[in-house]
Amino acid sequence: MTTVSIALTPSAGMIDSDAWERLAPAGHPFLSADFLETIERHAVAGPGNGWQASHWLLKDGDDTALGLLPTYLKSNSHGDFVRDWSWAGAYEQLGKPYYPKLLSGLPHTPAGGNRFLTGDGTTSQDIRQALIETVKAHVAENQLSSWHVALPAPDEVEHLRSQGLLVSHDVQFHWHDRGYEDFAAYLARFPSEKRRKIKAERRRVAESGISIEIRHGNEIAPAEWPALYALYAMTFVKYRNYAAFSAACFAELGSRLERRMVVFIAYADGEPVAVSICFRSDDTLYGRYWGTNGKHHSLHFELCFYQGIDYCLKHGLTTFEPGAGGEHKVARGFEPTIVRSCHWIEDQRMRSLIGQYLERHRASVLAYAEEATAHLPLRR
Repeated sequence: MTTVSIALTPSAGMIDSDAWERLAPAGHPFLSADFLETIERHAVAGPGNGWQASHWLLKDGDDTALGLLPTYLKSNSHGDFVRDWSWAGAYEQLGKPYYPKLLSGLPHTPAGGNRFLTGDGTTSQDIRQALIETVKAHVAENQLSSWHVALPAPDEVEHLRSQGLLVSHDVQFHWHDRGYEDFAAYLARFPSEKRRKIKAERRRVAESGISIEIRHGNEIAPAEWPALYALYAMTFVKYRNYAAFSAACFAELGSRLERRMVVFIAYADGEPVAVSICFRSDDTLYGRYWGTNGKHHSLHFELCFYQGIDYCLKHGLTTFEPGAGGEHKVARGFEPTIVRSCHWIEDQRMRSLIGQYLERHRASVLAYAEEATAHLPLRR
């Protein structure tokens, strides 16, 4: 590879839009300037929430961008899905600082995929290697505890492992189109008892007088977002957590992402009573945020699972990732899926201790996924 330069960029908005378009996967909702620049400017991924943009941009001698690694300096572990709370506690007990740490990942978004954006260049391995070496040196020079790459693509995991990063394992539940023509054909693959239960859940919603609309981001007026935001925020109030997004941020994301945002809205008496805010790429639907203002029987399953599956089948999407966690998804045909993250721990002793823990944890995660798979209701 010819002579290159690698520099830190303090915001996604400072990176040329042409570079994003060339380097990021086409049509991806999260790996885009539209998403990252918007959530940074609205402080969703800002210092007040523990996120400081520190994006790595690699250029050649002609000042052409060849590689991009979106990264954040984190002062906490909220919204990064690294699952390292106990590690921070161990550091604290030993009198060592764990924060700030460095994270290459998507804020508030447990979606896997490429983290090293290199377009279709034939030198992508060299670019990735140069970025890895630069970030590791940055961690050492700035006395950071660690660098984490959250939910990278499988080939990136293996490259990072070869460079000494530890690998953690987790389970998500994903739906895949196995050649179903429509929702009825999908449901036909369930045993009769499970099929009747899902039909009953859908019938309860239909008979309750609730109507459901599916709207893309550019089909929702800014004036509608405060009511939808209020529903989204209720979920966080219920669990005593904080709602990172704002109505204005959602409105701008809808305007910029257009059909890459998909919103399922439930209405009663003409007023929205529940919402499921999703995003999509060319082949995958990502479920993200759910909220409701009351107890509506089976509405969560309808809005967050069944409507999403139906949307995928009608629009040719092959995968539906409804978010992190949730064993109840197995009964509705979402398959246990192993996901991985990678971790560079600067302190060698801590790296050894955490590595031993991750090896033990890996075995339990694999066993859990195998057990959950045995409870899938779908008949092959």
